[in-house]
Amino acid sequence: MADASTTKPVSGMTAEEEQKARRRSRIYYSVLIPVLSVITALVIGAIIILITDSSVTSAWGNFFQNPMGALSATWTSVSVAYGALLSGSLGLVEIWKAVGTALSGGGTEELSKAFVPLSESLTQSVPFIFAGLAVAIGFQGGLFNIGVEGQLLVGALCSVFVGYSVTSLPWFLHLPLAILAGLAGGAVWGAIPGILKAYTGGHEVINTIMMNWIAIVLSAWLLKVGGPMARPTLPITPKVLPSAQISQMFSTQGNRFHWGFFIAIAVAVLVWWLLYRAIKGFEIRMSGANPHAAIYSGINVKRLWIFIMAMGGALAGLAGTVQALAVDRWVGLGFSAGLGFDSIALALLGRSHPLGVVAAALLFGTLRNGATRMQSVARIPIDIITIVQALVIIFIAAPEIIRWLYRLPEPEEEAAPIFTTSWGS
Repeated sequence: MADASTTKPVSGMTAEEEQKARRRSRIYYSVLIPVLSVITALVIGAIIILITDSSVTSAWGNFFQNPMGALSATWTSVSVAYGALLSGSLGLVEIWKAVGTALSGGGTEELSKAFVPLSESLTQSVPFIFAGLAVAIGFQGGLFNIGVEGQLLVGALCSVFVGYSVTSLPWFLHLPLAILAGLAGGAVWGAIPGILKAYTGGHEVINTIMMNWIAIVLSAWLLKVGGPMARPTLPITPKVLPSAQISQMFSTQGNRFHWGFFIAIAVAVLVWWLLYRAIKGFEIRMSGANPHAAIYSGINVKRLWIFIMAMGGALAGLAGTVQALAVDRWVGLGFSAGLGFDSIALALLGRSHPLGVVAAALLFGTLRNGATRMQSVARIPIDIITIVQALVIIFIAAPEIIRWLYRLPEPEEEAAPIFTTSWGS
């Protein structure tokens, strides 16, 4: 009797071959949809740039008299805007020229300066990596953690407090202690909504939103002039002591690239291992795919909810901790600046996979860094980048739009996290 795995069905493939084909199809669409979403958002962003450019609209108003002038104005407007974006975020042309200068014996000073845009993009991506992972691990477990904004703020405050108040410690004790304080602060802030959900039925979305506001108001009290953590005349904390600072790797002026980038990559690898190689990760993904089946199989889902939210809070706390200890070296009012809400977009764009989150964070860091130069050189408002990010989110949340635009076939069905919505679940 033929084995089921080797029997040829009508499709001409064995069951094992069909399973592999479906897996390849899911991976293909998991990559293709985000890529096309970004490209489409950039195209729409270019259209908005053209519409808001008076020289372009004026040229198109005289299209029949001077068609080449209209086309030239269109190309110039878009190429200058996106050229400034690439130059400000990557600086590839400048790097190429500087490499040529260095090879011809012109020294390495220009080369170190040329790498500043690229290094700054990587630097800006670091908190995005941590924050995106914080939301992604919740998505994997079927929970919607909207509290990253508050969790990273609490983590930053805890780490900076240890960083400036604890003295007479060598760096190899002081720095880990400050990092652990930020991690613990974020974990506790994230665990509270998890506990409320597990034992009172309070929905994590409402609770995390409320915890955000508590963190913001708490920080406003701590950092007001004369407050417990503020300087005597400024609403910011004292500067972190050198022994608790995460070192920057280069001495070039304007180059803020630091060791926290490699910490972020290492943490992303650990989260991947937890989700896809550890038993706890299997429980998290099983709870996200079908919480009722997880309960039936003997998994303590309530305890798992607390673990997921605490883990997400710890990752968010690291986002604030690394930013505070490596870049800012203090915390002030408005420290997070919406980073926690951007993390939701990152997790969606990365399909809640650690590798995807890292890629999405690098993209967001690049866009944010390049937007500043685009505004100064091309006189394009920085809000255009915010619009592009919003469009990416829309296309990821509604992939049917992308499939319709590019006439893509329907992908194979796959299990997705079920975000628990009932108040008593």
